[in-house]
Amino acid sequence: MVKKIVVGLSGGVDSSVAAALLHRQGYEVVGLTLWLMKGKGQCCSEGMVDAAFICEQLGIPHEIVDTRDLFQTHIVDYLVSGYGDGVTPLPCSQCNKAVKFGPMVRYAQETHGTDQIATGHYARIRYDDSLGRYQLLRAVDRQKDQSYFLYDLDQAILGATHFPLGELTKPETRKIAQELGLKTAEKPDSQDLCLIEAHGSMKTFLDQYLAPRAGEIVDVSGKVVGQHQGIHHYTIGQRKGLGIAAPEPLYVVHLDPVLNRVIVGNRENAGSPDCFVSRLNWVSIPEPQAPIRCQAQVRYRSAAVPVQVIPLGNRVRLVFDEPQFGITPGQAAVLYDGDCVLGGGIIEKKTDSPL
Repeated sequence: MVKKIVVGLSGGVDSSVAAALLHRQGYEVVGLTLWLMKGKGQCCSEGMVDAAFICEQLGIPHEIVDTRDLFQTHIVDYLVSGYGDGVTPLPCSQCNKAVKFGPMVRYAQETHGTDQIATGHYARIRYDDSLGRYQLLRAVDRQKDQSYFLYDLDQAILGATHFPLGELTKPETRKIAQELGLKTAEKPDSQDLCLIEAHGSMKTFLDQYLAPRAGEIVDVSGKVVGQHQGIHHYTIGQRKGLGIAAPEPLYVVHLDPVLNRVIVGNRENAGSPDCFVSRLNWVSIPEPQAPIRCQAQVRYRSAAVPVQVIPLGNRVRLVFDEPQFGITPGQAAVLYDGDCVLGGGIIEKKTDSPL
């Protein structure tokens, strides 16, 4: 019996190859594009056209689902609220869970009677018999690994999901696309968030929703060293664009939404030995009841570093072996044991915060 599978198609080379590989393996593939927002982003107008072309090349149906309301609520409103409160939200993991994977699984079940979906993400899934649960793993291609953005997926979604590119490198993916003559074979990778692609920059996007609000830039001693037009234009660890002349490099070390202040300091001031993390999802293991040792990744492009995880009820405290630069409230802290994603959550604040 041929197994039906719904494949998310963004119009890029990765999702195109994912669909092609599954089609070649004998699956009955349905291409699905989510209409997230208006604009020129890869996942929107241009992406829908390219996705439709790929489906025509493969001889599979192409369907489009309007998810703009979901995207507005879970991503746009979420981002605007977060930046207004002085944090720097991470939209991608939120989007994956609330806008993409969950709705895709429901659509596959309700419309096509299948519980199987696939995407072009670089990550892997395995089933651990000893734990009786699915586990999320890094991709073979560590440069393209996207497991950091997938930590919030639950067991039901992992059990329904295929990542055909998890064992491939990006050059191998492009080679397959070229061999199959796919239209997207030479299409450049998307470099930014879809919102930035559509609006030009995060500043331009936020300025549509958050009015300028002038305030002070102060150093860690409280001395006024400059002025700003809105704390939403800044993020922890930022060095460039401060507009301050100083004898040593200055970094944003804290954002104070109550006093509408940007606090700056030297690089040492921007480091932190620990932080609190909430909204946890233990994706690959049961929730720990005692402290554990593992590695934590606090930015997508940063290395995973040794850490002690201390459970504190509905949150944990991460104590790093060495202070980490630019710990940013609103971003994700994802916990690993080697290639295995143990879980992750949202950084609340540094314990050495001025507040």
